Parts: sequence; C-alpha cells; structure tokens
Amino acid sequence: MVSRVGVVSDDFRKQVLGYGLTTAEILYRMPDHKSLLQTYVWQNYDMFPKFPALTDFLAFWQEKLDGPLFSVTVAHSKLIKPAELRAVDGVFRLH
Repeated sequence: MVSRVGVVSDDFRKQVLGYGLTTAEILYRMPDHKSLLQTYVWQNYDMFPKFPALTDFLAFWQEKLDGPLFSVTVAHSKLIKPAELRAVDGVFRLH
C-alpha cells in the first residue's frame, strides 16, 4: 500500500509555478451547415500571456477536426494570489 500523505496534486503544482485557470469559449462552424455556429468550452491550467496549452489545443482542432474555427474568447485567472490584508482598529476578546 502506498501512502499519499503530503502528496500534492499536479494542478496545485502548476498553480504554484504560475499557471492559472484558463477558460476558452470556442465558436466554430458546423461542418455540414457552414451558416450555423456551435460553441465549445475548453478549460485547463495554462500560462498567461502565451497560452501554450490552448495554442496546442487549437492547432490540434484545426488539423484533426472538421468544424472551422470562427472565434475564440479567453478568460484567465490566477487562483493563487497574494493575501489581501487590511488594517484592524482593535482586537476584542470574549470570554
């Protein structure tokens, strides 16, 4: 039996290395009906601003899939951020 105590996930490691959660809304034309648009949502951890994982996925799409891309809208957020601090005027203790 292998103990997994203290083991962190690959997703957490990526976040510590600076990756952020990237979401792309991909609009593409239907292969049989070019006038119709379909949407596909892709989400993965990626590096801002070059987005190598998204770039690889879009290259795969254009090479292997039939639906031509129409547009790609990207949102990106770093999930591990510096803590937000604010001054406190006093400390109150209740017994």
